[in-house]
Amino acid sequence: MTAPVRVLVADDQALVRGGFRMILEAEPDLAVVGEAVDGVEATRLAAELVPDVVLMDVRMPRMDGIEATRRITAAGRARVLVLTTFDLDEHVWDAVVAGASGFLLKDVRPRDLGHAVRTVAAGDSLVAPAVTRRLLAEFTRRPPPGRRAERLTGLTERELEVLALIARGWSNAEIAAHLVLSETTVKTHVTRILAKLGLRDRVQAVVVAYETGLVVPGAAVPP
Repeated sequence: MTAPVRVLVADDQALVRGGFRMILEAEPDLAVVGEAVDGVEATRLAAELVPDVVLMDVRMPRMDGIEATRRITAAGRARVLVLTTFDLDEHVWDAVVAGASGFLLKDVRPRDLGHAVRTVAAGDSLVAPAVTRRLLAEFTRRPPPGRRAERLTGLTERELEVLALIARGWSNAEIAAHLVLSETTVKTHVTRILAKLGLRDRVQAVVVAYETGLVVPGAAVPP
């Protein structure tokens, strides 16, 4: 029998932590191994409990979720799934840089929360569409990045197509339908892209796609 995914919940509100625990523990393959009330405790418990995934709030006392994410991912102790709200969207970019592997809105449906935890635990990344839009908006406000297109020279034309669609927040299924490929083939392309570029996950791939100019905010998707 496969061991359940171990989850640490970090949020300064007891009701929120309790709600997430109840939702997650209703799933037989998920187990909440601890709760943290702030970033300091989240960092400590991540080291002690070695969870697979940390559900991380952003605004917490003593140490915020961004700094806690940075410390946890730098130590390689767990993958971090950041919980955000529209009024905290300005922190999404900081969370990307800190190493978060996924982003969800706090009003996520219970079934989607479990799916998100499994996705991140499996080594993939997950970004809510609204968060992707916020990331794109952040890129449009920043100065145009240096066109370090040489970084992409090792990718095939198909891999460049896949990377561009990843940067738009498309799932493997959506990419497969658009390019008329199987999902297995798309997953293989994604794996190769990450390996060639030395990236951890799809979130980092989004950043590279925009930094290199492969994708321009607001541009239409090629047919």
